Amino acid sequence: MTNILLLEDLPEIRAWLGSLVLQVFPDAQISEAARVHDAIGLVSAIKFDLALVDLGLPDGSGVDVVSALREHQPETQSVVVTIHDDDEHLFPALQAGAFGYILKEQARELIIEQLQRISQGEPPLSPSIARRVMAYFTAKSKPQPAANAMPMVQLTERETEVLLRVAKGYTLPEIGQQLTLSRHTIADYVKQIYRKLNVSSRAEAALEAQRMGLFGR
Repeated sequence: MTNILLLEDLPEIRAWLGSLVLQVFPDAQISEAARVHDAIGLVSAIKFDLALVDLGLPDGSGVDVVSALREHQPETQSVVVTIHDDDEHLFPALQAGAFGYILKEQARELIIEQLQRISQGEPPLSPSIARRVMAYFTAKSKPQPAANAMPMVQLTERETEVLLRVAKGYTLPEIGQQLTLSRHTIADYVKQIYRKLNVSSRAEAALEAQRMGLFGR
């Protein structure tokens, strides 16, 4: 494993992921990008062996980078590294050509173990993702709700937990301690929540939490 693309817009998470990559692939040359546009530019200039791709980025979705790699570098193994564990994010990424799907909120040791599987030709999948994929292909699919029946803003249970604590004034490390997650993971959740709610500050987030009736929980 030589050339690795690391697409993540938060610098502290990018550094954290880079340290994990070097622990698994000590001879790796890592090219970093914080936006979809920059990552696609790197794909046109550098031949990558592996790409670790976040999904929610300032200028779009990492799925577009996975698709670009499949088109221009089909031998590159694309692995999504994200906080999203729902079908809405998982299956489009797999359909676009993702080789693996890893959740950031896992323990560092587990992520390292999953990355190590790549050298053995095994797709790195978080346990809950592997179960979801298995269920998709083995169980009878239930009718999916129509797109127009979905609320305009829909937070996951975890995002709701994080939003409530942000609204109550807890710091990111404090929220991480309460939910047994790393500060990096909490920061990523906050980023996604702000985007979904179209807010840019803790005060605006608190107002949204109040409007959603979270303070009575």
